[in-house]
Amino acid sequence: MILKNTIKSIFLSILTICSINSAFATEHKEKKEFNVNEMIMHHIKDAHEWHLWGPEHGGTSIFLPIILIDGGLQTFSSSNFYHGEMKTTIDHATKSEVEYLQGVGPAANYALYHEKIYKLNDGALSIEDGHVHGNTKPLDLSITKNVMSLFFGATILLLIMGSVARFYKKNGAVAPKGLAKFLEPIIILVRDDIAKENIGHLKYKKYVPYLLTIFFFIFFNNLLGMIPILPGGANLTGNLTITMFLAICTLVVTLASSNKNYWKHIFATPGVPVALLPIMIPIEIVGIFTKPFALMIRLFANMTAGHIIVLALISIIFINQSIAWGALSVPMALFISVLELLVAFLQAFLFAMLSALFIGAAVEEAHH
Repeated sequence: MILKNTIKSIFLSILTICSINSAFATEHKEKKEFNVNEMIMHHIKDAHEWHLWGPEHGGTSIFLPIILIDGGLQTFSSSNFYHGEMKTTIDHATKSEVEYLQGVGPAANYALYHEKIYKLNDGALSIEDGHVHGNTKPLDLSITKNVMSLFFGATILLLIMGSVARFYKKNGAVAPKGLAKFLEPIIILVRDDIAKENIGHLKYKKYVPYLLTIFFFIFFNNLLGMIPILPGGANLTGNLTITMFLAICTLVVTLASSNKNYWKHIFATPGVPVALLPIMIPIEIVGIFTKPFALMIRLFANMTAGHIIVLALISIIFINQSIAWGALSVPMALFISVLELLVAFLQAFLFAMLSALFIGAAVEEAHH
C-alpha cells in the first residue's frame, strides 16, 4: 500500500509539473525556460494554500485561513491572495522585474511575496536584491500547509496509538491483532534497543513514553510527506522549525533529568588537570547545545534532500524537453522514493536513539 501511494505521488508530481509548464507556455505564447529551482522550492516550502494540481496560481488548491495581528485581529481566506492581482515591481538592486501577489477584499492592504505577508505602503511593495525593504510584516499566526500537516499527523498518531492502547486495556497481555500486531514489535524495539540500552535498566521506564512519541511522530510524518496529495503530505519533517522544536524537547528533557555527576563532568571533568579547565568548561557547555543542533540538522537535511532528489530527477524530462528521458528519470525517481521508505524509519530511529543516548549520559551515576 505504501509503495502504491509512493508511485501515485510521483505521477501526480509529473502531472503538476506538466500543468505548470503548459500554463506558462500558454500565457506567454512562447516557450519559457523551465526553472528547476523555482519548481522544487514551490513543492518543498511552506505555503498558505494546499496546492493539489494545475498551475501554481489558478490551479486546484485548498485555501487555508490567514490570521494576522495588525492593529487588531485580521482573519480571511488565503484565496484573497492567490485569486488576487499579480503585480510587477522593479528590484532596485538588480533592476529586474519581480512579481508578487496583491490581495483583494479583506486582504487589499497586504501583499504575498515568497509566501510571506507584507503590508503595502501606498499600495506598493519595495524590493531590493530579492528582499522587501520598507514594508512592515504583521504578526502572522496563519494555519499554513505545514501547520495543517502537523494537526493531521498528530491526529493520525493519536487515533492509531489510542486504538492500540484500548486493545491492550481490553484484552490484557494477549497475542496482538490488527494494528497492535504491526506496532508491538516497533514499540518493543524502542523500549528494549533504544531506551533500555542507552538509558540503563534502572531508569529507562519513565522515558519510554517520550521516546515512543518522538519516534512515531517523526516516522508517521515522514511517511505522510511522501504522499503530497493528502492533507498531511507537506514537507513537515523537512521544516527547520519542526526539527528545531523536537531537538529543543530532547534538550529540555536531558537537562531536566541531569544529576550531579552530569554537571561534574561539565564543570570539573575527572582526570583533567585544573589548568585545562578554563578551556574544557566552555567546550563542554557548547557541547550541550551542539548535540541537539546535530539532531535538528540531520532530520531536516535528510528528509528535504529526498524530496529534492525526486523532483530533480523528474525535472530531467522538462530540462531536455523530451518525454523519452522519462524512461530514465521515472525509474530513478521511483528507486529514490522506495529508498525514502527506509530513510523515513531510519531517521525516526536515529532521532530517538540519540535522544536516549543524551538522556542516558545525563542520568548516569558516577562509577567508583
